[in-house]
Amino acid sequence: MGFGRRRKVVPFRSAGELDAMAAAGAVVGRALVAVRDAAKPGVSTLELDAVAESVIRGAGAVPSFKGYHGFPGSICSSVNDRVVHGIPSEEDVLAAGDLVSIDCGAILDGWHGDSAWTFGVGDDVAAEDEDLSEATRLSMEAGIAAMIAGNRLTDVSHAIELGTRAAEKAHGRRYGIVDGYGGHGIGREMHMDPFLANEGAPGKGPELVVGSVLAIEPMLTLGTTDTAVLDDDWTVVTTDGTRAAHWEHTVAVTDSGPRILTLRPE
Repeated sequence: MGFGRRRKVVPFRSAGELDAMAAAGAVVGRALVAVRDAAKPGVSTLELDAVAESVIRGAGAVPSFKGYHGFPGSICSSVNDRVVHGIPSEEDVLAAGDLVSIDCGAILDGWHGDSAWTFGVGDDVAAEDEDLSEATRLSMEAGIAAMIAGNRLTDVSHAIELGTRAAEKAHGRRYGIVDGYGGHGIGREMHMDPFLANEGAPGKGPELVVGSVLAIEPMLTLGTTDTAVLDDDWTVVTTDGTRAAHWEHTVAVTDSGPRILTLRPE
């Protein structure tokens, strides 16, 4: 008798495993809120790192970034033209009007949560920076909405791209979709296959099934799509010096629609 080729699916978890991932994700959410509350003019990104690590360890979890391929921090703190993977530093002191992207991960009972958001420091944040962060958030939410059983991997990519284009129309400006970076599978490791692009044609790649989990993370700029990595071998910056934003949630496919596993306290 003949057997059909096994269909490829995005790795999936049981309902109980999703609850365990949501517990890890809730720790990340609390850490991000604490960091944002602490992010005032005159505060260094190293101080923000200590805030995040204290929340994570206080919850009985472990920072997943710390020591990852040698990364020294518990958060990535990427200010202004830094897109992602900024290293927290004593010298990196926040000023009013800065645009800060904070990415954070935690491991609880072996499961990973991974989430990021962008916000302005102080009261004088430029309107275009607020628009940029909002556009990135809306792109992420469009991707989250595509996390339904039966969709394919690139249906999520396409939805993220359409979210960006819709924000461009609403804001009357262009955004650069950062080239070469995107989301990923996640579970008992932080970065797992498949890679999730933030743009592209729909209908390709492995299928989403109930329990499939992806970290959805668009990165947009006010200009270029091109980036460079600084001499620290981590920090990714825009090549034209324009500001960047980064939003991310860990999201599961369920019978009742997408489930965000990295919820933040209100």
